[in-house]
Amino acid sequence: MSKPLISVLLPVRDPGPYLQDCIASLRRQTFEAYEVVAVDDGSTDGSAKVLDDWAGQDDRIKVVHRSESGLVETLNAGLELCTAPFVARMDADDVSHPKRFELQMAEFDELPWVGVVSCKVRHFPWHGVGEGYRVYEEWLNSLLTPEQISRQRFVESPVPHPSAMVRREIYQSVGGYRDETWAEDFDFWLRLFEAGVTFTKVERYLYFWREHAERLTRVDSRYSVENFLRCKAKYLLSGPLADGQRVVIWGAGQTGRRISKHLVRDGAIIEAFVDIDPEKIGSTLRGKPIVDFDELPSLIDKDTVVLAAVGSRGARALIREQLSNIGLREGREFWCVA
Repeated sequence: MSKPLISVLLPVRDPGPYLQDCIASLRRQTFEAYEVVAVDDGSTDGSAKVLDDWAGQDDRIKVVHRSESGLVETLNAGLELCTAPFVARMDADDVSHPKRFELQMAEFDELPWVGVVSCKVRHFPWHGVGEGYRVYEEWLNSLLTPEQISRQRFVESPVPHPSAMVRREIYQSVGGYRDETWAEDFDFWLRLFEAGVTFTKVERYLYFWREHAERLTRVDSRYSVENFLRCKAKYLLSGPLADGQRVVIWGAGQTGRRISKHLVRDGAIIEAFVDIDPEKIGSTLRGKPIVDFDELPSLIDKDTVVLAAVGSRGARALIREQLSNIGLREGREFWCVA
């Protein structure tokens, strides 16, 4: 085999029968200059033999068997074995479109300043996908340009981790994944944004996310809402609020209360809350006044950042419009948080 251009980083932990579909989708790739680094994290369901049989048929496959150590250690162990200049993530229960690698590599060729290339995604089987995941999928697929992806990074993770291809030098520059108490992929993305890495997506459905009851996002506490909020607060404070900016939070409801709790705990300076509910206006939250939108301009100066902390996508769109109308720029003077 000639030197690969892509290393496929494939962690494996008891994917059951789904592994065969994953392997088949990799075998169908139209871009063939890749290697697969499959790291078995102590599987007990026969996946180890499936990987070994696959490696015996294809010399592009590297298989490493480890005792169970968790996803972060498994990913970092695999990264050490990746030799290609680009690393494509893949999960063992998902499926990639045959042209995924070809089209993502073409994006890198066309945009040499880009560090991460993802794509549009689709959950399957569709009849098993709940309303929350359907809404999340629609939102993900609406974020296509570098600006859209960057501006909304504090709403939810704007890039599905296993859909991404990343320059290996970027992994090396930030030290791979970190074992925090929240999602390792969201933490990784937020570190890359802080480092100035540019993200984009291929505007085609190239990755298919399998919905099932054992997905980590369903069973691992690191993916809880509260832990995502803790992660967002940390990176808000080390990013948009790093110079000690004062904060005005639009939203005195559940989302505003929860994110403000973590921000205050970590040292943020909150000036006020904005809300449209007349029953809340005039009262206080965390010792700060809840005011009407009309009072917002008087609270803003060059050292103020507004956080639109509401859960409803429809409400975020209206708030975004109103903040833009008074001259605030998303991704600079205001950020959406959920």
